[in-house]
Amino acid sequence: MGLNKEVIKPILAGFGITARRLKHKKVTVSYPEQLREQYPRTRWRHFLARYENGLEKCIGCSLCAGACPARCIYVEAAENTDEARFSPGERYATRYEINMIRCIFCGYCQEACPTGAIVLRKNFELADYKRESFVYTKEMLLEKYPGESDEPYVGRYQKKDKKEPAGSTKP
Repeated sequence: MGLNKEVIKPILAGFGITARRLKHKKVTVSYPEQLREQYPRTRWRHFLARYENGLEKCIGCSLCAGACPARCIYVEAAENTDEARFSPGERYATRYEINMIRCIFCGYCQEACPTGAIVLRKNFELADYKRESFVYTKEMLLEKYPGESDEPYVGRYQKKDKKEPAGSTKP
């Protein structure tokens, strides 16, 4: 009686779950050629946004660093001058670093930012081979042009390669 209740019944229940699961349609995505659709609230890669006139939105207030539960953000601020203006406010971030190994992608930094400078987007291809390359500096985070972070994400391997002339071979 005990053997049936404690051993055989759970095993049969497990096999039943497996059998029901096998009836479902299989979904296979050929990554990296195809990307799976991300959920609408997906948050992965960080960007430091710019205004339309090219100035940085980050004013170096460090609220993002204070809101981060993983303590992976470091901000060092300096005063703007009339000769060297980086942001519209009085201050700007001279040094902005995010340790992506420690980041838990919670989005608290984005919510805490009063100017909307730090945004998280759907770029999920963040893997690398060296530990040092996971510390994202201000230069790596800053948009190259205003609105870059709002563009739809195109995978690293989906970008159009330059077509080679017919008959040429790759070395």
